[in-house]
Amino acid sequence: MKRVSILGVIIAGIATLIFGCERSAKTVSPKGPPNPEADPLAQPKSLQQVGAPAELTREAIPPDNPQTSEKISLGQKLFFERRLSVDGTVSCSTCHDPQLAFTDRKPLSVGIKGRVGQRNAPTILNALYNKTQFWDGRVNTLEEQAANPIVNVFEMGHPNLDTAVAQIASVEEYQQTFQRVFGRPPNGPDLLRAIASYERTQLSFDSPFDRFIAGDNNAIDASAKRGWELFNTQARCNKCHALTDTQRDVTVFTDNDFHNIGIGIIRHNVVALARQAEQLIKSGDTAAIDRAAIQNDMSVLGRFLITKQEKDTASFKTPDIRNVLVTGPYFHDGSQGTLWDVIDHYNKGDGLHNPWLDEDMQPLALTETDIDDLVAFLASLTSANYHEQGAAELIRQRALSQTNRPQQDTARAFGPKPVQPETPK
Repeated sequence: MKRVSILGVIIAGIATLIFGCERSAKTVSPKGPPNPEADPLAQPKSLQQVGAPAELTREAIPPDNPQTSEKISLGQKLFFERRLSVDGTVSCSTCHDPQLAFTDRKPLSVGIKGRVGQRNAPTILNALYNKTQFWDGRVNTLEEQAANPIVNVFEMGHPNLDTAVAQIASVEEYQQTFQRVFGRPPNGPDLLRAIASYERTQLSFDSPFDRFIAGDNNAIDASAKRGWELFNTQARCNKCHALTDTQRDVTVFTDNDFHNIGIGIIRHNVVALARQAEQLIKSGDTAAIDRAAIQNDMSVLGRFLITKQEKDTASFKTPDIRNVLVTGPYFHDGSQGTLWDVIDHYNKGDGLHNPWLDEDMQPLALTETDIDDLVAFLASLTSANYHEQGAAELIRQRALSQTNRPQQDTARAFGPKPVQPETPK
């Protein structure tokens, strides 16, 4: 109880002081155009948002890395710092751009030297509430998450964290700031603590749906209201995006679990890849597993690379769907371009030839009106900061859906659940 009380004081201070601190637009990056550190969308966010969960936010701050104004400011500067890449061309914000709802709006992320990875960059908005990080959940904390891209050859390319720290330590401003914030020179653990502290300030609520839940019945229209009901009933979205099958989640919209929803199975020989990966997993080489997740076709194996359990083959984390309208393209491989594509995928119960398909995947028999209503509900989860972007994106996606629906299969959507093949021996 004492720890929670102390954290409560910290959060209260964050809401009124830390999140409102001024930020310098000056950058110490050696190459490229100035970084948007002064962009309003990049600034730490107040807890005073409709729908923001105070207690859950307090619980998300680890006791060994409490929030402070100066630490958050340092983390923000490091988040936009291209010296964290080996050639000075890529920063955290390259894949997590505040102007793009902290994504890059690309199917697959691009790192140094134009190297293309195997996975879509998820938003860091509300990432502080995640129980695990990355699509396969291979680490638990934001501190651990911040380390992996820095030392991945396809992302920021440093051979180890120490070389990244050395580049940071070569800047007098950073030497002084680390000494002031942590009482010691720049080092790897403190660098990661600072970045994580900044990322924990990126709360994103205050959406039309939040105002509806708070009691404003006119905050969303009739279509979005119907979509919210479908989300929790016929569309079966609540199987993954709710607290339980019967208890609705109006905060983070995730079960914090991993599911095989049929993405990538046909494009890849998953059975053969799983057998190949077994030897890698047995080695226990965590760096090699991280590389496999990003750099080659083994990426499609998802959670299996982490748990070594066959049932987790090609399973990926249930994402928080807040701001989903402005954080596409969708799924772990960025393979779906619109929310209509996403719902079409689920509507037909996709996953033929997939022995590991989640048992909750089945044809949904959603009509076109149902699908439009679901999209309207998902659009209502767009935070106020991204309202204008969301409105434009909805128009774009709707227009595209009227001419291009590659996942649409009405016959399967209204047909029986396909018989899945047996798990290979």
